[in-house]
Amino acid sequence: MTQATTDKAHKSLRSRPAVRRLIPFILITAVALVFIIENRSSVEIRLLIPMVTMPLWGALLIAWALGMLACVFTVRRRSNRHEH
Repeated sequence: MTQATTDKAHKSLRSRPAVRRLIPFILITAVALVFIIENRSSVEIRLLIPMVTMPLWGALLIAWALGMLACVFTVRRRSNRHEH
């Protein structure tokens, strides 16, 4: 019994499933944020009908945030489906 407790305590942080899923997210987010920050010029963007002039970093940040929301809803929906 003591051996099992000791083995659990000595597991590395990277071997935990939640951490293994979080590492790629952190790396991709860091690269995306660097890409967003480096693109500072103003661009014209068509939003269905109106033309909007805004900094490219703002448009990229909005697109990134919408993508993150879509991922959160997808993961949450998938995990709820597996519980039932």
